[in-house]
Amino acid sequence: MEAQSSSGMLLSRKRRREGSNGETEEGERLGKIPRCTVGLKHPAPFADELEPANSKPYERVSMDEAKKGTPLDRPVRVYADGIFDVFHSGHARALMQAKCLFPNTHLIVGVCSDDLTHKYKGFTVMNEDERYDAVRHCRYVDEVVRNAPWTLTPEFLGRHRIDFVAHDDIPYSSAGSDDVYKHIKEAGMFAPTQRTEGISTSDIITRIVRDYDVYVRRNLQRGYTAKELNVSFINEKKYHLQERVDKVKRKVRDVEEKSKEFVQKVEEKSIDLIQKWEEKSREFIGNFLQMFGPEGALKHMLKEGKGRMLQAISPRHSPNSSPTREERSPSPTFRLPFFSKTSPPPSPPPHHSGARGYLISDDDDDDDDEN
Repeated sequence: MEAQSSSGMLLSRKRRREGSNGETEEGERLGKIPRCTVGLKHPAPFADELEPANSKPYERVSMDEAKKGTPLDRPVRVYADGIFDVFHSGHARALMQAKCLFPNTHLIVGVCSDDLTHKYKGFTVMNEDERYDAVRHCRYVDEVVRNAPWTLTPEFLGRHRIDFVAHDDIPYSSAGSDDVYKHIKEAGMFAPTQRTEGISTSDIITRIVRDYDVYVRRNLQRGYTAKELNVSFINEKKYHLQERVDKVKRKVRDVEEKSKEFVQKVEEKSIDLIQKWEEKSREFIGNFLQMFGPEGALKHMLKEGKGRMLQAISPRHSPNSSPTREERSPSPTFRLPFFSKTSPPPSPPPHHSGARGYLISDDDDDDDDEN
């Protein structure tokens, strides 16, 4: 019922519809599944460990009755068998389909023993106990039958009260029969399931065989001995040598990557330094032109200094209110005797005998006459 409800939630999601431009419509987004922590806490029991079934006579349920639903105390008993070697998702999906065939299903899973499997199908990777344990821990399984028969008999079906047998509908030829489920199909007890493409035990084994050397080297590195891996002495040394060569290659690759990162960082830093140098050089050139250019600050400073120097050494001009030379009262000019041709007779020398000659104004002459 739990698997059915989860599958119903998955089917109830809105499908994504794409328009002509490939964009998803806003109202048609996929829904979310509610969180659920309810689950099984114990593995499925083995059939031979259960108490005997009800003493009532065994009466099969028809397909129509099973699809409509049966009472809770009478689930539809579905049987699915297989080898289940290297249990994978393809096995789990097949068991999920068998569990979800009907509303009320009790899933019984039969697992064949090693003897039967090696006889009719081939050698297995896991032994029978490992395969039993893997199947009983699948969430869809309600009961596990150990040492299941290769061909189902009426006695086996009656003893386990089986209503339907679930398997994919591809004819399974084995044990001298074209289809071991042919009599089940004829009896109307067959319920087909679908195989999961791309995954099978044979595919997994093929991958391991194809990459055999890789897995041998992997296990040798993890501590397994050559004897445990059935590897010869020469091959063991070869694998160890290959592992060393691969380590050297990885180191070289790491050094190359680190060197590339270092070169990239150096390039980035050099680009930053060049950009900063260009910015500083532009700033320096601008400052130089501003100071020493044709219209720079130095030229203005020189002009200003030159003007101040000329102003300092040039004589001061008379004030505008002072009279001009023509407007001033004329005063007689006296020349020294040796500069004039017709000079008057020399006057007596002054009291200061040390002076040879000097200019005498008219006022001084008048004062002398009065005296």
